[in-house]
Amino acid sequence: MVVKSEDGTEMRSFKFKDEDESQEVRAVERRILLETLANQLPQDAVQFSSKLANVERSENGEILLELVNGTRLCAKVVIGCDGIRSSIAKWMGFSEPRYVGHCAFRGLGFYPEGQPYEPKVNYIYGRGLRAGYVPVSPTKVYWFICFNRPSPGPKISDPSVLKKQAKELVRNWPSELLSIIDLSPDDTIIRTPLVDRWLWPAISPSASDGKVVLVGDAWHPMTPNLGQGACCALEDAVVLARKLANAIKSEPASVESALRSYGSERWPRIFPLTIRANIVGSALQWENPVVCSVRNNVIIPKIVRLGPLLEHTNFECEPL
Repeated sequence: MVVKSEDGTEMRSFKFKDEDESQEVRAVERRILLETLANQLPQDAVQFSSKLANVERSENGEILLELVNGTRLCAKVVIGCDGIRSSIAKWMGFSEPRYVGHCAFRGLGFYPEGQPYEPKVNYIYGRGLRAGYVPVSPTKVYWFICFNRPSPGPKISDPSVLKKQAKELVRNWPSELLSIIDLSPDDTIIRTPLVDRWLWPAISPSASDGKVVLVGDAWHPMTPNLGQGACCALEDAVVLARKLANAIKSEPASVESALRSYGSERWPRIFPLTIRANIVGSALQWENPVVCSVRNNVIIPKIVRLGPLLEHTNFECEPL
């Protein structure tokens, strides 16, 4: 990992293994991950473009799902992993995720002849503004820009406008960042408001309601400041699979018990992570010039230790 200031000055660099032998970082393009997982399923097991329009519970407790195309499904168990704007979560009574005060541009730089960067996580910190990039394959480099904004603002779908806005934010920053943005195909560039949901005990609904359960961002959206959002969703999936493995063969009531057990086991993991990610993001988005100077000249170069900072990644799912 290399951390620089906006003028390109290196504030800190280190190798993960030198700081903590248990640590490693793997940057994976989400599309590749999803395709890899989907390819392990039987053909036609996944029905794409199946947006949910309505959810109902029948008199016998089964869940009726109505899709936008009019298809109706009767489900014995529903696992809602439909993201931060989850229809299932809304049906279960969860609040809308809360905007945290900053937005992010994201994209993938494409180098057909091979990207030139070393396998490093690169961070650049400014005032109320930060960016980063990391290679995700021999030909692609992921990048992001996070910036403060009092409200999310209007949705912009024109890629040329998004690219122009992103470059304008970092126009005087290190040239390699601007180069990666320039080489990003239009369909890879997005701008999203960053949101989260704090699952306060005794206030927030449970992760499950009967035989309906939430997984990943649908249940616990968190800001990307710890790089744990998708990781936690994968952890959820492993734990939930283990809980269901035996229950699915037993009495119907044991399925509901398994879903409740999943929620109880996962909550102590994801609630503190959500708060921690929020606090880290707020600290990294400081605008005060004095505070930023202390961060750049004292905290990052001399105080921060990687081991304790990344302790949260040491989670063992155990084999299925």
